[in-house]
Amino acid sequence: MRSKIIALSRNEEFKTLLKEKKISNKYVTIFFGILKNKNINKLNVSFVTKKKIGNAVKRNKIRRRLKYIFYNAMNEINIKLKYSYLVIAKPTMLNNDYTNIKETLFKELKKIK
Repeated sequence: MRSKIIALSRNEEFKTLLKEKKISNKYVTIFFGILKNKNINKLNVSFVTKKKIGNAVKRNKIRRRLKYIFYNAMNEINIKLKYSYLVIAKPTMLNNDYTNIKETLFKELKKIK
């Protein structure tokens, strides 16, 4: 069953998550924390790619990859739905293989308790 991903929408949500815990690797930085008034049955995550990474086509490719990885993570490793996530991509995502990125992100997501 494919659960829906809901994006963060308000500026306050982004600000509170940036003050919470974070995990970083060579591909992404993941900020995570518990937000008030959040639906516990759905994944609350936003993906951010900076303009320095490239043009719109490259940035959208990175976002599509990240979204698909999070869909797989929900099914394979039981990602924690109580947390809200803010995923900030790094430029190294463009030049690397999808499977390497997926394995690295799965390791990082398993660390979140």
